[in-house]
Amino acid sequence: MRENLPIVAIVGRTNVGKSSLTNAMLGYGRTIVAREEGTTRDSIFAVAEHEHKKFWLADTAGLKKAADEFETTIQEQIQDASESANLVLVVVEAGSIVSDEDVRVAKLARSAQKEGKEVILIINKLDKLKDDLSQEQNKWRRLGIDEIMFTSAIHKDGIEELLDRIIQTVPSKSKYDKTDLVIAFLGRPNVGKSSIFNAIAKKQQAVVADVAGTTRDINSIRVKYHSKNIELLDTAGIRRPGKVKHGLEKFSVIKSLRAVQQADVCVVLIDASELATGMDQRILGMVKDANRGLIIAVSKWDIFEDKDSFSSEYVISKLQSELQFVPWAPLVFTSSVDGKNLNKLIELAIEVKSERERKIKTTDLNKWLQAAVAQHEIPSAKGNLHPRIQYAIQEEGTPYPSFQLFGNHVRKIHWGYKRYLENSLRKEFKFTGTPIEIWFIQKEVRGEKKKTSYKDALRNNPNRKT
Repeated sequence: MRENLPIVAIVGRTNVGKSSLTNAMLGYGRTIVAREEGTTRDSIFAVAEHEHKKFWLADTAGLKKAADEFETTIQEQIQDASESANLVLVVVEAGSIVSDEDVRVAKLARSAQKEGKEVILIINKLDKLKDDLSQEQNKWRRLGIDEIMFTSAIHKDGIEELLDRIIQTVPSKSKYDKTDLVIAFLGRPNVGKSSIFNAIAKKQQAVVADVAGTTRDINSIRVKYHSKNIELLDTAGIRRPGKVKHGLEKFSVIKSLRAVQQADVCVVLIDASELATGMDQRILGMVKDANRGLIIAVSKWDIFEDKDSFSSEYVISKLQSELQFVPWAPLVFTSSVDGKNLNKLIELAIEVKSERERKIKTTDLNKWLQAAVAQHEIPSAKGNLHPRIQYAIQEEGTPYPSFQLFGNHVRKIHWGYKRYLENSLRKEFKFTGTPIEIWFIQKEVRGEKKKTSYKDALRNNPNRKT
């Protein structure tokens, strides 16, 4: 089942400790906390995990008095957070008076309850209290939120209980019925995602305009293609962090990230007039890191198709040079105007999903391994160690191809040889459009098995070139 992480929105007025609470739940300093009132003037998103369950934390900007120039936008942000989230945490400051801003935030958050979502009032800065907790609790009941919890983000008091309550409340899985394939269209603003989406769906489900960033939510439609039920997701344009505006657009980005998690295959559109920008590469990297299927689609090709100075060979060469970290992703030229290759997009997506689900026989896998090692022997490691791979199996239960290679001293194998094995594996078995993972499983050492991957090596040494 595709992973669709729930969202927990943290809302409140300024200076109630929302950022400190977010940091405490994440377990590390994700946001910058300062004593100045109103430090967080933007939304912060991060994935939290507790008891092996993951969820998005959305720390919104604090609501200020109407004199603040961002007041209207922040109010919209809080309302959008409440509507988008599975659970809303309204944070107030222990020992303070119930302000007008607290009342307004609570009113905005309670709108989510009408849709059956839960809202919890968090009385933060518990360490400041000298009075009886029941008296403090009664004071805040006027906000109209029944469930109340106490926390001290600085001292980590109540954080464990809050996390326990969160994972009891938010859904752990999302259900999808009778869908054979989910395709998400991603890219920078105004690259033509909605136009392609509409052209494939053959109906105007999304609002298309010349203004960048028209789509602010995920538009979804199901289509039938050769007896297959396919769900199409049209997402908001993803900007680089410094370009993302306050308010609603922040939540458009997190919805796009959720679309990646829901999808089997992501189609990343790249504007033919502006090839392989840094943001394009970031979006492609995001899909790769999520281990989703990937297709690169050059959009608006009808503008350049007849221009000899801008040939498809030139575009292919440029993209192959700029996007060497995803050489396995198929490339297709598209146009919503004349319908160029739109059916091919769907057919490619079906093929990519099939490649992701391929199971290689263990005998065939080990024939490949023996031939690959014979063609290029494993280099010796430091300390005069001689790594040896004995056999390989394909992992069960993974949504993408993942392989375990067992042997002696395999944790010492150089990352360059890991890349060689992956290239050789792809040459033998194809795996078009999907990431694959190779794990080295070391023979038992003092009763324990060691498992490592190329990603782990890079994580431990971020300066190492890929």
